[in-house]
Amino acid sequence: MLSKETPSRLCSFPAFSRMTQTELLSRSRAPVTRSPDGLILPCRVGRWELVELAAQGNLSRVYRAQAAESPSDHPAAYALKILRPRWRDDPRAVRLLLCEATAGRSVTHPHLVSILAANISSPPRFVVMPWLDGSTLRWRIASGRYIELPEALWIARQTTEALDALHAAGWMHGDVKPSNIFISPEGHVTLLDLGFARRCDETGSAADRFVVGTCNYIAPEMIVSAVRPDIRSDIYSLGVVLFELLAGRLPFTGRDLAELATQHQKATPPDLRRLAPYLPAEVVLLVRRMIAKEPLRRPQTPLELIDRLAELEIATFSERTF
Repeated sequence: MLSKETPSRLCSFPAFSRMTQTELLSRSRAPVTRSPDGLILPCRVGRWELVELAAQGNLSRVYRAQAAESPSDHPAAYALKILRPRWRDDPRAVRLLLCEATAGRSVTHPHLVSILAANISSPPRFVVMPWLDGSTLRWRIASGRYIELPEALWIARQTTEALDALHAAGWMHGDVKPSNIFISPEGHVTLLDLGFARRCDETGSAADRFVVGTCNYIAPEMIVSAVRPDIRSDIYSLGVVLFELLAGRLPFTGRDLAELATQHQKATPPDLRRLAPYLPAEVVLLVRRMIAKEPLRRPQTPLELIDRLAELEIATFSERTF
């Protein structure tokens, strides 16, 4: 578990400024609180005012934010993702944030998170994104809410459209999983977190990169350095997500990272039709293709997958109740 940094260390960053009492009283967006970093909120990071802590991960925290010069009655319409103090100068963590900023500012698509501003060169290192209302797919799975087949296909298709935009620009996402799939109250999907995005011509495996968190969705070729990952690796990861949505469980559940990696490389996934007998054979076949060990057996492009998902979505549309 990461240790907490002292407030004095964090607030020693030149770009951080604590607001005066008069300024605090004049801002009505949020009460004064203290974040886990020791920040007194609201406070400023460069030209951005941090209003409240929204989420936190292993390497970073996300704050709801507003442009500091905006009127006080305007809603906080931005999310500022900032490296935790412990990782602010770690070259691996900085590389991830730089990758997120580069990919997010080079590809624009309605289903892909936008990076509006960034500061990577010196602490505090952060990226700024639009504020999104809704929840992650991981939260919806954990809540126990049943996701019907048409909705699962709809979520997968929208995610694939984001992958298609990345692919067209020469990128792959590299970390497709439920916690990076954000769903609005209206059902609009946004693919988040481009820290593991990589150029399609980049060599190396996941073993060469700074990996934190789960490997439940990682494609076999992301582990083996002899095989270059590409957009079909994202299709594999999305196939694992779709399998989990339809079966209510992951196809592989190793006790540790090594066992999990071996299962992704060699183990045969459970029969989806046995876990979810109601599924049409065409859906079972598509998921089986998506999580094939050999990339050549998967759908070869996001566009091919979009077309097939759309066909299946239309075929099951009458079952939709959401």
